[in-house]
Amino acid sequence: MNILLLGSGGREHALAWKIAQSKQCDQLFIAPGNAGTSQYGVNADLSITDFEAIKQFVLEKNISLLVVGPEEPLVKGVTDFFKKDDQLKQQLVVIGPSQYGAQLEGSKAFAKKFMMRHGIPTAAYREFDESNYEEGIPYLQQHALPIVLKADGLAAGKGVLICQSHVEAIAEYELMLQHSKFGEAGKKVVIEAFLDGIELSVFALTDGKDYVLLPEAKDYKRIGMGDTGLNTGGMGAVSPVPFADAAFMKKVEEKVIKPTIRGLEKEAIDYKGFVFFGLIKVGDEPFVIEYNCRMGDPETEVVMPRLKTDLIELFIAADKGQLNNIKIEQDSRYACTVMAVSGGYPGSYEKGFVIEGLNSPLPADSLVFHAGTGQKDGKVVTSGGRVLTVTSYGSTVSSAVVKSREVLQYISFEGMYFRQDIGFEFE
Repeated sequence: MNILLLGSGGREHALAWKIAQSKQCDQLFIAPGNAGTSQYGVNADLSITDFEAIKQFVLEKNISLLVVGPEEPLVKGVTDFFKKDDQLKQQLVVIGPSQYGAQLEGSKAFAKKFMMRHGIPTAAYREFDESNYEEGIPYLQQHALPIVLKADGLAAGKGVLICQSHVEAIAEYELMLQHSKFGEAGKKVVIEAFLDGIELSVFALTDGKDYVLLPEAKDYKRIGMGDTGLNTGGMGAVSPVPFADAAFMKKVEEKVIKPTIRGLEKEAIDYKGFVFFGLIKVGDEPFVIEYNCRMGDPETEVVMPRLKTDLIELFIAADKGQLNNIKIEQDSRYACTVMAVSGGYPGSYEKGFVIEGLNSPLPADSLVFHAGTGQKDGKVVTSGGRVLTVTSYGSTVSSAVVKSREVLQYISFEGMYFRQDIGFEFE
């Protein structure tokens, strides 16, 4: 079959790498893709939110499977667009939830209410907007510290603030609701109790009734060593997660995953795609910090290398409602990825620097996934804050991380930076 994958980051490069291995993949197109995805298919110059242009491409290239990588097109209704299209609703399988289902990521308030309805463990919260703005001030003044403020909508990973004082919390609350700090995304604010624990990411592929679990992962958001400094889109990830043993994962499945999927079915939410469970382990108990309606990045860059099952077979099973017949096979080794970023990231940074060393021979157990790269004058150049990531397999977390760091010694671009300590707490 001909397949179209939407997106241009490291997640999409890892998905393209995995999809291209399937015997069921005749031709793979990636829109818009990056300099790395072109190794596994044909990049197409399309906007991920121009649904009409995507439709014309699907018809022209006889696409029968559309895999949506990022959240934006899902939240804007790409799945509904194709399911309502008389020309394509029979021909095209779309992997991604409906616009309503994508609110699990697109609206923090929607997700919180869903969790409350279905008894899914999460932090206590209240939501505020212009209509009840004044009520939020005394609520914040009396709230236990630290206080978590979340912009309700999509804010490019920057809409979550952890405030260490009441003065800071009230100031940020005012900036969000009175001064549009996060634009439309912050027109509603969710205020949460702070949960103290260690985070992990769990991934399911569901048809809205049944599901399969993919390998879990832990990512590292802070720019600095020892988890210090500003938050980023992710500086690295490890899988499996050493503290997520069988007993803990059983709790995750019983208390979080099953109630979530049952909730989708009970509410008749059209959902065929990935559910990302952003969890925190508090003591020995799992709590949900957030849902995403797609795979994570850079977690995908360790999850896909550990997934031995054919990904296209999983997508077809999800479409046909046959996921209950699938048994997932995982690589038993650790996979660890280390992200190389542009100088200045996550603040301002320059683009267009030539990346050297990409043609160096790779060890058999290492992979390079491009994130923010492009082509210029026949050379691969930087085009984003997170530029590329190296994933390696190993018998331990530390051995896999060491291999990834060694590969990065042969790759360079002006201002390149990466964290040396991914997986540090498991060494």
